[in-house]
Formats: sequence, C-alpha cells, structure tokens
Amino acid sequence: MTFLALDIGNTRLKWALYDFPRSGAQPLEQGAEFLENIEKLAEGPWSEIKPPKHVLGCAVASDVIRRRVENQMEAWDVAPQWVVASEAEAGLRNGYDHPARLGSDRWVAMIGAFQYLLATGPAQPMVLVMVGTAVTVEAVDASGKFLGGLILPGHGIMLRALESGTAGLHVPTGEVKPFPTNTSDALTSGGTYAIAGAVECMVQHVRKHCGAEPRCIMTGGAAWKMEPTMTRPFELVDNLIFDGLLYIAQRRFPS
Repeated sequence: MTFLALDIGNTRLKWALYDFPRSGAQPLEQGAEFLENIEKLAEGPWSEIKPPKHVLGCAVASDVIRRRVENQMEAWDVAPQWVVASEAEAGLRNGYDHPARLGSDRWVAMIGAFQYLLATGPAQPMVLVMVGTAVTVEAVDASGKFLGGLILPGHGIMLRALESGTAGLHVPTGEVKPFPTNTSDALTSGGTYAIAGAVECMVQHVRKHCGAEPRCIMTGGAAWKMEPTMTRPFELVDNLIFDGLLYIAQRRFPS
C-alpha cells in the first residue's frame, strides 16, 4: 500500500509518497506547491501517482486551506487524517499548558527529532530549531518531555516589519557580517543574530534545567542559512516533519 504525508506550512504545501508508512522509508515521489496553487494538484502532480491507501498530514494553515487540499483528493478512496498535538505520542510527552494548542508542525517535528536522537546516540536533552516563515526553538529533556519553546518571526518577516515601520529602510539583500558597515548588511545581520541569540538563550536554559549539555538540531527550508552564524555546532537534519509523520503513521496504520 502507499502512504501520502502532507506538511502544510504558512506559504507552501510539501508532500511525499511512500510505499509503506514505516520509519526511515524513502519517498517514491515528492513535491511542493505554493498555497495559491493548491488547486493544480489533482490535475497536476497528484494525477500521476498511485492513489494512497492512507494520508496523514500536519497543517498550520487555516481550515479553509486544509479543505482545499482535501478537495484535491476527491478522486481517491481515502479519508485523510490530520495530526493534532496530544498529551503524548510516539515517545514524546507534551508539557504545553494546553497540549492540543501546540502547533502540529512543531509536535511532529519534535517527534521526528527525538526519534532521530535516540537512533543516533544516547538519550540526552535536545534543542530543536525549525527555520521557516517563522522560527521555533523547542526544548526536550532526555526522557522525551517537551519542556516548552520559543516562537520568533522568521528573517523575512523581521525585514518586512522594519521596512513598513521605519522610514527610508527597504528589504535588502545584504550579508551577515560581524561589523556591518552598510544598511543592507546591518538589517540582514541584525535579523540573523536576533534568531541566533534566542537559540543560545534556550540552550543555556536547557543546560541549567537538565544539568547536561543538550544536543542541538536544526531543520527547515532556511536552516542552512542560519547554521553558519550559530554560537555552537548544530546538526542539520532535513525532513524532520516527514520523519515524524512516518513514525506516527507506522503506529496508526499497522499492516
């Protein structure tokens, strides 16, 4: 049977088709569409794939966007399931005040990252940074309890906010430098170091709370841009949301 994993973010829908929902599976097909192009899926890339038996996704976009995606599956005999954060799933425990209010993308990425951590080393605290339209910085202890996390505006949002609220500033294409000497570099460096500083604060909080050095993992479409400016080494791991979806699906859809 085939399995379709969906990640609906703030700007794009990413999908991956697998031969079976199992942890570590490699995609048979995969792709991405901007949200404004969702209606092209059924007659475009999804018209050429084998109809999946199961569909599991996480969505941070609105219910309207999610229904538009579901409409593209009408030709398939499948009822998609959508992940909602819970008190515990797939080895992770949720320390949020109201567990269901935690963003599903954050929850799924943490599950993927925690399983990656267990598969590649001893159990230890973890700081997970997901860099996209927004930036999230998550703290997980060695037992798999989500301690809490930060949400920051992504680099593009920061620059657009400055452009709209400050006279004479325009979104630049500057470089990250230790001592910027022009406005473009100053804006780009300021946004980048703001994110790096927030991450460093969380690393220190985790070290103090857990009494151990956390393992630091970074993912997301813009992670490679941030990694060189971090104050400590980070492991870049692609597709943690898909890894988390596979791990969850393996338990929800046993053969």
